[in-house]
Amino acid sequence: MNKIELKELLEKTYAGFLGMNIGIRLGAPVEPSIWTSDRIKEVYGNITEYVKDYKNFAADDDVNGPVFFLRALDDGALLKGELTSQDVAQTWLNYSREGIGMFWWGGYGISTEHTAYLNLKNGINPPESGSIKTNGLIRAEQIGGQIFIDTWGFVWPGNPEKAAEYATRAASVSHDGNGLYGASFIAACIAEAYENDNIDKIIDKGLEFIPSSSLYFKVVNAVRDFHKNHENWRDCLAYLQKEWGYDKYKGFCHIIPNAGVCVMAMIYGKTFEKAIEIATMAGWDTDCNAGNVGSILGVAQGLSSIPDKYRKPVNDGIVLSGISGYLNILDIPTYIKKLVGFSYSLNNEKIPEICKITEGEIHFDFELLGSTHGFRTSNNNSCRLKQSILKSHTGNGSLQVRFDRMKRGDSSRIFYKPMYRREDFDDERYSPAFSPLIYSGQQVKLYVYSDKFENAGSPFIISTYVRDSFDKKIIIVNSLTLQDNQWTEVSFKIPEMNGSYCDECGIILESNSRPKAYDYGCLYIDDFSVTGKADYSISLSKQKKEFQTITPFSINHGGWEIENDYLTCMCLEHGEAVTGNYFSKDVKIQAPVRVDNGSCALLGLRIQGAQRGYYGGIYKDQLVIGKNNNSKFEVLIKEEISYEKTKAYNLEFEAKGKKLSLKMGNRELVVEDDNFNYGMVGFASYQGGRSAYGTLKVKEL
Repeated sequence: MNKIELKELLEKTYAGFLGMNIGIRLGAPVEPSIWTSDRIKEVYGNITEYVKDYKNFAADDDVNGPVFFLRALDDGALLKGELTSQDVAQTWLNYSREGIGMFWWGGYGISTEHTAYLNLKNGINPPESGSIKTNGLIRAEQIGGQIFIDTWGFVWPGNPEKAAEYATRAASVSHDGNGLYGASFIAACIAEAYENDNIDKIIDKGLEFIPSSSLYFKVVNAVRDFHKNHENWRDCLAYLQKEWGYDKYKGFCHIIPNAGVCVMAMIYGKTFEKAIEIATMAGWDTDCNAGNVGSILGVAQGLSSIPDKYRKPVNDGIVLSGISGYLNILDIPTYIKKLVGFSYSLNNEKIPEICKITEGEIHFDFELLGSTHGFRTSNNNSCRLKQSILKSHTGNGSLQVRFDRMKRGDSSRIFYKPMYRREDFDDERYSPAFSPLIYSGQQVKLYVYSDKFENAGSPFIISTYVRDSFDKKIIIVNSLTLQDNQWTEVSFKIPEMNGSYCDECGIILESNSRPKAYDYGCLYIDDFSVTGKADYSISLSKQKKEFQTITPFSINHGGWEIENDYLTCMCLEHGEAVTGNYFSKDVKIQAPVRVDNGSCALLGLRIQGAQRGYYGGIYKDQLVIGKNNNSKFEVLIKEEISYEKTKAYNLEFEAKGKKLSLKMGNRELVVEDDNFNYGMVGFASYQGGRSAYGTLKVKEL
């Protein structure tokens, strides 16, 4: 890996990950099977741009898998120096909300991923969980084997052997046979693309890691052989449909026909742009194929190969559908630095400073070429955003806000969006769930530089602000006059939101030009950060039921409703609602809880997903502190209590270092445990019944 310079490594990984997401976004609208290649051609003709404008694109399984299954490295595989298929299996169980989000929950024996998940849940470990022996040939060879593995190629740049090895281990959780060969091939091609931009040589390298006797190997070379004598990709598609089509390979999305499309798109398309368009126009599993092709050619051909028409709508952000609403809002440039950091760690090399990520905080430096970190403006006519290398506070880049013909009275909000609501989306793709990335009590800091092209009067006025997610009220924190041609530090504390939270955080730019004059020029923003301890509350009376969950929680099991300012849970065995910063460490939470039926109502903290976390409250009619460790609930300390059903009791649960303490009235439990040192907060029941939870107060210590 040390043959690849850091700057090139960052930009190629950035281009690959953008390419994957662009391909998925391009192909998603025509993914349903009713969109045959003929129908796509009839309706859209030659696709040369996105066929659907999304307010924000809700990513699907093609993105969820690569992001969340790679967390096996975060969760211990990196520390021990080797990845096992069981490590990846744990990410399936820990980051999925059963039955919703993440992937297609089509039923046992129908959906490959749902089948594998239930196998894991019932003690069938990989590779048996995804094997042909367990699940049958058809299910084991569906397309998921190659759509969840792009990130293994990104973290092994220039090392296709290791990329194929890790991708195969990851894919064995759910797939077998040609499903595994697809994982090896795609991941190896991505890794090879870091050092080779020749498509034929990339494909040759990918084929080195799969058996020459396999159908996957044969379909790849069948397409290449056809290409030698036929110049039109549509002729090749007709050949694939006739000889390698879905009628010959059963299931919902078999890997073999789609492997043929991926290779066809690359060798006929030649460029990133044309290849993802062909992969989309070809039909079958359009978003998967365009995503894999986008990853390979994005890395091979770099950022310059990605047209603005495809890149700008992505705006450096994707949203996901895992169990953590905090992790579901992903800033692409930050994630790229993390991926490259993994590359260095896996090669036992020192992580470069630019790739050292402080989890749980926001640091945007606008260093990566073209990066915006998801910033937006409310007035696109007067203000346009782009990354620039003309000015920087530190490093080599900043966010340029070009203002044009702004006059006295004109203004524009320039902001980052740390929270999403249902109204921000056009559809319900994979039911994402969100927790805010920014909270009351935290400190925001950024640097601003004003460069007017000519003096049209008084300097700009900027106001720092947040916007309430529910009533959309703009809350001004402070204002200042911005002096031209110098960097100005701007900082403010996120105010108390009275049980709500912000969905915009930034500045309002106001022109103060003289009458009948206009302001032209550029504003530059750099080193935007959000740090410090959160201190906030979640008022249940303000929350809404959206995306099959309750804002701002992710629901896993149980039936949850808002009733009389309480969040109620009805469950047979287990129900949980989690929220907050996934990386919150020392914290105190408070809430009134009620047991209406049954014998359990718990607060949770340091919750790291479906399988890990601490819980305190009423359990089996006792006051307890317990932990969920790999889906096994263990009581750490308990005390007999008497309480009344349907009566609310205030609980206070605190974690500080190894010490856990729980208070209920004049009763207090204290115990030490060091299994988990960070995580989310929330409510849970680990027994059947009905329970209720009031306003949640959260204070980081």
